[in-house]
Amino acid sequence: MADLFEGYELGAAWDETFAEPGLSRTSYDAILSALRPLAADELRPRVEALARAFMDSGVTFAYDGEERPFPVDIVPRVLTQLEWDRIDRGVQQRVKALEAFLADVYGPGNVLNDGIVPRRVIATSKHFHREAHGIEPPNGVRVHVSGIDLVRDEEGTFRVLEDNVRTPSGVSYVIENRRALTRVFPEAFAAGRVRPVSDYPQKLLAALRAAAPPGVDDPSVVVLTPGVYNSAYFEHALLARLMGVELVEGRDLVCSGNRVRMRTTAGERPVDVIYRRTDDEFLDPVHFRPDSMIGCPGLLNAARVGNVTLANAIGNGVADDKLIYTYVPDLVRYYLDEEPVLPNVDTYRLDDRDVLEWVVERVDELVLKPVDGSGGKGLVIGPHADDETLTRLQARVRAEPRAWIAQRVVQISTVPTFVGDRFRPRHADLRPFAVNDGERVWVLPGGLTRVALGEGALVVNSSRGGGSKDTWVVGDDEQTQSQRQDVAHLDAEHSLTPPGVAPDRGPGWSDQQQQQQQMGGEPC
Repeated sequence: MADLFEGYELGAAWDETFAEPGLSRTSYDAILSALRPLAADELRPRVEALARAFMDSGVTFAYDGEERPFPVDIVPRVLTQLEWDRIDRGVQQRVKALEAFLADVYGPGNVLNDGIVPRRVIATSKHFHREAHGIEPPNGVRVHVSGIDLVRDEEGTFRVLEDNVRTPSGVSYVIENRRALTRVFPEAFAAGRVRPVSDYPQKLLAALRAAAPPGVDDPSVVVLTPGVYNSAYFEHALLARLMGVELVEGRDLVCSGNRVRMRTTAGERPVDVIYRRTDDEFLDPVHFRPDSMIGCPGLLNAARVGNVTLANAIGNGVADDKLIYTYVPDLVRYYLDEEPVLPNVDTYRLDDRDVLEWVVERVDELVLKPVDGSGGKGLVIGPHADDETLTRLQARVRAEPRAWIAQRVVQISTVPTFVGDRFRPRHADLRPFAVNDGERVWVLPGGLTRVALGEGALVVNSSRGGGSKDTWVVGDDEQTQSQRQDVAHLDAEHSLTPPGVAPDRGPGWSDQQQQQQQMGGEPC
């Protein structure tokens, strides 16, 4: 029987499974024990069953103009409790600092007055909305949900790649990955003490209810989606169903007297908390894009007077600006008086002329990222780019340095991924999700591991052809019991096939459908 790991060659990157050729890390012992007795023709049916499970559940994403099933690999990524503890503390710390920053920048502006962040950086951010100035969320929370992207560098250190505190997506894949893997690879769970992920919807609902306006003891919570043509619609529908709340579109809501109601067959019902998955620019045509067909006029005014809570808050995108990202370690020190637990990737700001020229001369050695990009769009990995691309890039960076940051190329860690009839190393990142209920920042144990499926590729986003893995945090015996309950709970849920998963983009493709796709946000 052929060894499925034959020819698995380690490169310059940290490998999550093997410390050196033939020597696995102890955290993967259970996984490898389950895999090594299998031949390729025994494993392949399980891989195909995994793909079918996602197709049957309607877990798809848009790639190259087509809706495709989201690729998930059969080998989970494993993190020890010790590794996770550091990630958990680091994500909590980062979210707390960003919460304080957003409250400050839309309030007194001390961080600007004290010169920690230059005022011009805020004023020139495309996602800073003066309309949000002075809005006080009921329990002080602006970042109810966040996804902090991490990579593990060549030395094995987790570093923050970027922050997502607008409408981070991908948690539905975490839930579905776990559900599918327990069905097709159950023996891997037998010896692995895996912490559960199924309590995410309950944690999210508790945080949303805690954010209700004062005096509302039993708040009405809804999930606001752009519509069925949005690439994350599956996630919107899944979360609404698992939380037991209504999934609504803008046309289902009406504002009058600074109060929000939703239309139902039994008449209008009040709405107290909106978990909105619609970008700021489309949310309220009174204050933002007047041509928006997927928002609801009056939402911002209702939020301003405190009659409804928007989660996440309007204006959070300024914290996602990649130029602000370079200041987050300083924000941690300024607001929390602590040293950052998780370092940034080495990054260069281009507002200094000497640094700008240094970067422009080395674009073939660096990664250049647009500060308002998402989903990997617009970034250029210098060593992988051709001369024409680099020449155009140099001109664009010189013309508008505020629009770019530069980072060193990190050989992000690799994980075994089933390709053809063997396992091959592929680069991966990690997006942990955090929920803030105002009392505690809770981090879902595991998060989403995204994998670049091409050999040597460093861009992991699904919108760029990437796949994913189930992510395990190995816990204690009590948590192992919770995992069994987790599996039973997930299996009890019915698969969800959203309506309209195969949109017709022919002549009938309407303005509203195009808006439902809305640019921006944080596609995973």
